[in-house]
Order: sequence, then structure tokens, then C-alpha cells
Amino acid sequence: MFIAIAGNIGSGKSSLTSLLHQKFGWVPYFESVDDNPYLPDFYADMRRWSFHLQVYFLSKRFILHRKISEGTSTVVQDRSIYEDAEIFAVNLHNIGMMDDRDYENYRALYAAMTSYLHPPDLLIYLRADLSTLQRQIRLRGRDFEQSIDASYLEQLNVLYEDWIARYEDGPLLVVDTDEMDFVHDMQKQEEVLYLIDNAVQRKF
Repeated sequence: MFIAIAGNIGSGKSSLTSLLHQKFGWVPYFESVDDNPYLPDFYADMRRWSFHLQVYFLSKRFILHRKISEGTSTVVQDRSIYEDAEIFAVNLHNIGMMDDRDYENYRALYAAMTSYLHPPDLLIYLRADLSTLQRQIRLRGRDFEQSIDASYLEQLNVLYEDWIARYEDGPLLVVDTDEMDFVHDMQKQEEVLYLIDNAVQRKF
């Protein structure tokens, strides 16, 4: 079984991935952040490094997606390959931080790669408003994230909502993290686990 967790920066993907590993024993795969050679440069100069960053993420997630699909364990993945193209690359192109040539090249590469992939058995989308995202980003204290502009997060949220409204690749569970603080509230944590367990049971 392959469960992917989608959501904006600071929405709680890593925390939920850890929680599902602890509670259900699912094998966790986390987004490559701390060892990412492009992120600090990207946040300092998005126009210069946007294409490099997106290709890095795409290649890493393609390899991981194939590995998960070919394995026999139940796996939970922190961020899906689809978000790279449907959210982040689109936004960078929209705001002029990725030019047309690089964007078209990236989309062609993405289309070729995803044609070989089977979608997740369940996609969990963590919905969060701007204040929730900013609070979570402050709390985890990654230096290169502290300068992220509020308008950038809002633009990503708009694209996430548009993508989720169009998502038809498989079962989808939407969790409103503004109302479900599963990190700090044990009751909310149990509610989220119950929702996910139910979604998995419906699938299988």
C-alpha cells in the first residue's frame, strides 16, 4: 500500500508521516530537505535556481516513487511527485521566476517520467491557511525558510486547492489542519488517525 501526503510548506506533512510510522508501522519516506544542495540558494535567488531545484526534486521523487511502487511494504511518503509540477513549477512560472523555455522543458520531462508511474493508493491532502503555515514554519526553525514571503505561500495555497479539485488519480482524503492540530492535541491526533484508517479500509 502506497500513501502519499500532500500539502503546502509547513502544513504538517513530515509530522504526519512520522505519526503514521509510529502508530501503524508504515515505512516512512521523508522529503529531501536538509541534504538538498539547492534550497538555500533557491530562497536567496529564486529566478537563478528555480529550474535546478525543480529538476532535483523531480529526479529524487521519481526514483523514490518507482522504489515504493515496486516494493512490498506499506509506505507513507512526505510530498508526492505530482506537487512538483502541479504546484511549485507552475507557481514559479506564473510569477516569472522560471522562464518559458525552462518551464516547457521541465513539463516535458515531468510528463515523460510520470507516464511510467502508478499513482498512490491514497493521497492525503493537508489543508492549512496562511497563519497556520507561518506558525509551523517558525516553530521548526529552518533558517532558509524564515524569509519565505507570505504572498508566496498564499499563491501555493491557491494552486493546491485548484489541483486537489481536479485530482482524479485515486482515493483522496482532505484533512483541515487549521481545525485538526494533530501535533499538539492528542484528541485531534486520534481523530486524524481514525479518518486515515477508515480511508485505508475503504480502499482495501
